[in-house]
Amino acid sequence: MIPEQFIYLSVVFSFFGGFSYIRDTLKGKTQPNRVSFLLWSLAPLIGCAAALKAGVGWPILPIFMAGFTPLVIFFASFVNKNAYWKLTTLDYICGFLSLLALVFYLLSDLIILTIVFAILADFFAGVPTIVKSWKDPQSESPLLYILSSFGNIIGLLVITDWTFAAYGFGIYLILMNSSILLGIYQKRLGFRTT
Repeated sequence: MIPEQFIYLSVVFSFFGGFSYIRDTLKGKTQPNRVSFLLWSLAPLIGCAAALKAGVGWPILPIFMAGFTPLVIFFASFVNKNAYWKLTTLDYICGFLSLLALVFYLLSDLIILTIVFAILADFFAGVPTIVKSWKDPQSESPLLYILSSFGNIIGLLVITDWTFAAYGFGIYLILMNSSILLGIYQKRLGFRTT
């Protein structure tokens, strides 16, 4: 465990990762999937609210940033028409499943189920971006996902009470970011030769 004050470093990571992604979006270099980013703003904020309800303190700050940053990116995607990513049937199906998981969250009174549904909602929201990162890696900017992962690792390192409410969403976010980064760097890692 590291001192709780290190959690502020995760906020700095999130800020710079988000800033770089927003900058690339405004320039039209990055084309965020609007379904993913809109829904990505909801699920972490719900997970954050559930963790707060469970008494988790500062370790949830990276999760809050994981919801706030995508919301800003979603709005930034409307500024430059070159930042538009065409939505497909997969996007709509995943969006529906994500919203369904959010409904189950609202119906659940159990903290663990709430966090599980928030994770499922975020996962379904992220599937289109995972697919996009593998099909069109240059449409993504990696710094957001790299710095977000570091921020969530710090969030895990400050946990004093290792409950699912404290670590569940943070571990999930590291895995989600890693999946997208593997897609972005697939050529360099030797997964794809063309």
